[in-house]
Amino acid sequence: MILAACGNDCELCPRHLPKTDSELQHTAELWHNIGYRDRVVSNGEISCAGCRAENWCRYDIIGCVSAKGLSNCGECGEYPCGKITDCFAATEKFIPQCRAACTNEEFEVMRRAFFEKKTNLDRVKREG
Repeated sequence: MILAACGNDCELCPRHLPKTDSELQHTAELWHNIGYRDRVVSNGEISCAGCRAENWCRYDIIGCVSAKGLSNCGECGEYPCGKITDCFAATEKFIPQCRAACTNEEFEVMRRAFFEKKTNLDRVKREG
């Protein structure tokens, strides 16, 4: 399992490379329909090659773990902190929008990729 800094499962993420142009276009349209983006963005903008300190992060999770030399929040001695707890809460708020915009198959991918981040990070913490 490849985890993002916030606990997303990168291996399941529809944005994670390598993806075809049509898959990325579909993801860009889905992100717009869910409300993650205010417009359909380009394939280059929607694609993701993983968490890097220079990447924009909605909750500044990547900046925090990068500054601490960690891969994800589950490795942090302060986990769960307010920053990641806020991230969990904000992510959960998208579940109804995601459910409405997605097919059952798409929602299952989204659920496993994004809505299990706390479970993923808790596992890292336990195993650490």
